Amino acid sequence: MAEDNDGIESSKKNVKPSTYEEALDALSSLITKRSRADKSNKGDRFDLLFDYVKILDLDDSISQMKVIHVAGTKGKGSTCTFTESILRNCGFHTGLFTSPHLIDIRERFRLDGVEISEDKFLGYFWWCFDRLKEKSSEDVPMPTYFRFLALLAFKIFASEQVDVAILEVGLGGKFDATNLVQAPIACGISSLGYDHMEILGYTLGAIAGEKAGIFKHRVPAFTVPQPEEAMSVLEKRASELDVPLQVVHPLDSSLLNGLQLGLHGEHQFLNAGLAVALCRTWLQKTGHLETYLDQSTSLPEQFVKGLVTASLQGRAQIVADPFVNVEGPGDLVFYLDGAHSPESMEICGKWFSLAIEENIQQYDSLKKQPCESSNIALKGPNEFPRIDSTQILLFNCMSVRDPQLLLPCLIRACANHGVHFKKALFVPNQSVYNKVGSHALPSSDPQIDLSWQLALQRVWENLLRGEKASTLEESKEDSEHNFRNSETSSVFPSLPLAIKWLRDSVQQNRSVRFQVLVTGSLHLVGDVLRIVKR
Repeated sequence: MAEDNDGIESSKKNVKPSTYEEALDALSSLITKRSRADKSNKGDRFDLLFDYVKILDLDDSISQMKVIHVAGTKGKGSTCTFTESILRNCGFHTGLFTSPHLIDIRERFRLDGVEISEDKFLGYFWWCFDRLKEKSSEDVPMPTYFRFLALLAFKIFASEQVDVAILEVGLGGKFDATNLVQAPIACGISSLGYDHMEILGYTLGAIAGEKAGIFKHRVPAFTVPQPEEAMSVLEKRASELDVPLQVVHPLDSSLLNGLQLGLHGEHQFLNAGLAVALCRTWLQKTGHLETYLDQSTSLPEQFVKGLVTASLQGRAQIVADPFVNVEGPGDLVFYLDGAHSPESMEICGKWFSLAIEENIQQYDSLKKQPCESSNIALKGPNEFPRIDSTQILLFNCMSVRDPQLLLPCLIRACANHGVHFKKALFVPNQSVYNKVGSHALPSSDPQIDLSWQLALQRVWENLLRGEKASTLEESKEDSEHNFRNSETSSVFPSLPLAIKWLRDSVQQNRSVRFQVLVTGSLHLVGDVLRIVKR
C-alpha cells in the first residue's frame, strides 16, 4: 500500500496543478440523468463496474475489505453513522461512505469519523479520474457521477488500509455501485417505505426486492420490523441465498445509562438497535468479540460512547442562527431534517413537535454554540421564563415526489401534538444538479421558474382550508393566479430571500422565538446549513 500511496503522491506532482474547484468541475462532467440500470444504456450497465474495478486495480483490495453494507428507505445513513461511531470507539480504523453530501463532497468519505482532507481527496480523485479517463472507450465510457464516487471510496479505503468499511447504499441495492462488494461481513436493511418509486417500483414488495439485492450467500443479514409485504420478500431472498436473516428491535434506552443517543428522535432507537447488531456480528466474524462484553442485557462502554457521540448533519438537527442580534430573548432556530417520504415526514413532524416542547434552556445553550447539533442536557420546566414562539415551515421537494402525500403527513403529525404552523415558506433549492461545488450556486435570476413552488403553495392552502387538494397539474395551471404571499404562506424566488425575511421578522418581533422546520429535501437542508454557516 505504501507504494500505491507514493504513486498517488508522484502523480500529483507530475499532473498539471489542479485546484479543488477544478476537481469538482471534472466530477460535475460525470452527472447524467438518473435512470434504471439496463442494457439499453451502456453508461448505466451494472457490469461495467467490474471493468472500472480492473482499470483501477481494486479487485484484490475490495475482496479483502471487511465491509458492513446497509440499504433501506429510511434510517440507513443514521444506522451507518451509529455503526461507524461504535467501531471507532472500539479502537478500529474506520472508513464511512454515505450520501448525499450537504455542503461539501468530502462529507461522503470519512476516515475515523472525520471527512477526508482536501489534499488527500485531490490525490485520490485525480489518480482515479485520470486512469479511468485514459482507459475509457465507447464500450467502457467514464463512470457516471455516483459510480465514480463509490469507486473513489473503495480506492480511499483500500489505500488508507481501514479496518472496516461501512457503506451506505445510494439508491436501491441490487444495481447500486456499492454492491460491487461480493463478500461483506454483514448486511443491514433499515426501515422500508415508498421512495424513488419511479426507479425501484411502486409496491413495497418490489422495493424490498431491490434492497435485498445486497444479500450475499450465507452472509449474516439484519433488518428491523417491516410491513408484511416487504418482510416476506426479504425472507424469500434470504432463504434463496442461505442468508441467516434476523429481525432486530429498537435499542432499550436503559442500556445507555441515562445518556441520550447522539442522533435525536424516537425512531433512532430502531437504527441504533440495527447498528448494535451489525457491530456485534462484525466483531464476532473478525475475531474481536471476546474483547467486549457479549451480553444481550448490557452494552460495552465503547458501544454506549459510540451511540451517544454519533453525529450526522441534516437529520433531526437543531441549529441556532448566529446572525440574529436582538436585545430581547427573541431568536431564530432552525430544525433541520431531510425527510422526503410520507413515512419519514410523519416521523419528522413528531420529532419537531416534541423538540419544540422542550425547555427554553436548550435554545439558550444553542445560542452560545451556534451551528452545532443539539446535545444539550435540559433543566427543569420552571427554571427559565417562557417567551412566545412561532412555528414556520420552510419547504421544498423534488418534482418526482408528491406533496399531496408528504404535506398531509407532516400537518397531521404536528397537529396530533398541538403544533400548527403560522406560515409556510416555499423556495427553490439553491443547489444546482449539474454542478458540484461552492461555485455552483445559481445567480439570483428574476425569471426563475417558480411554477413548482406555486403548486406546492396551492396544495398547502387547500389543505389548510380542508378542501380536496387539486391535482398538481391543476395547481400548475393555477399558478398564474396564485398569489405568492398570503397570511399563511409565501413563495420566495430564492432561499437567501426567505432567510432574510425570517431574520427581519425576528428583528421586528423581539419577544418571539421563531422555530423553523426545514424539510422535504436534503438538498434544501444542505443549502440552509451553507447559508447559516457562511
